[in-house]
Amino acid sequence: MTEELDEITVMVVDDHPIWREGVARDLTERGLSVVATAPDAEAAVRIALATRPRVVLMDLHLGATSGVRAIEGMLEKLPGTRILVLSASGEHTDVLEAVKAGATGYLLKSAGADELLAAVRRTADGFPVFTPGLAGLVLGEYRRLASEPEGADGAAPVLTERETEVLRLVAKGLTARQIGERLVLSHRTVESHVQNTLRKLQLHNRVQLVRYAIEQGLTDG
Repeated sequence: MTEELDEITVMVVDDHPIWREGVARDLTERGLSVVATAPDAEAAVRIALATRPRVVLMDLHLGATSGVRAIEGMLEKLPGTRILVLSASGEHTDVLEAVKAGATGYLLKSAGADELLAAVRRTADGFPVFTPGLAGLVLGEYRRLASEPEGADGAAPVLTERETEVLRLVAKGLTARQIGERLVLSHRTVESHVQNTLRKLQLHNRVQLVRYAIEQGLTDG
């Protein structure tokens, strides 16, 4: 586990230099590798391409260019990068626009240092992280979208009972090891179920998997 945590590289993006440097310093002191900082959206995209951080921790309001544009620009060129928004704004439109642009999670700046550190680590592992209250907002939006009629694309993929069970627990934020302990399965078996599910659903990562589970109402139980 220590090796995994040491491999988490982070870029901090914020237009307030004191806040930006303070967050970067806190994360560094807690064992993460802050490879870069950026003061605005344009610099964020440029520097991310040069440093390829595993996680980008960024504000949304970055001056002339929207942080949403920066999220889209980074993910277009670095699709494997995870983006965690850290913002003073809890406005519903800001949250939903960030998630629709591809952000993995959204925290308010009122989050404590321990909460932020845990959020960055979970984001690096591909798990959605939201300030309490905002998760319900995003969940409601995905359910609304899922209820809207779509064109028929053929038969829906069929998951086994075990794959569905694993998917439900992934959507609740459990790690593969925790899922294995709960279902009495090995860590490798859980990962195998996750990979099979990704392949069947033609998805690419756990974030998309969680979104699918939300759309299908698998997080209710």
